[in-house]
Amino acid sequence: MDGGPAVFTGAVFALFGLALLAWTAVRVRHREPVAHGVSPVASAALATLAALLSLAVGAWCLSRL
Repeated sequence: MDGGPAVFTGAVFALFGLALLAWTAVRVRHREPVAHGVSPVASAALATLAALLSLAVGAWCLSRL
């Protein structure tokens, strides 16, 4: 019975991480800014780090089943 919230939370984190990683990759590939007013390298690195962290949390939640 406790698996339902873990699956939902894991799926949300994983989908967010995948979407953020894909969006960041498209922005970098098109040489468009990831965040306005910030260094392009720093904003791309921070967005990638946040995406990978979100994927890791999603994987951790799904491994708790």
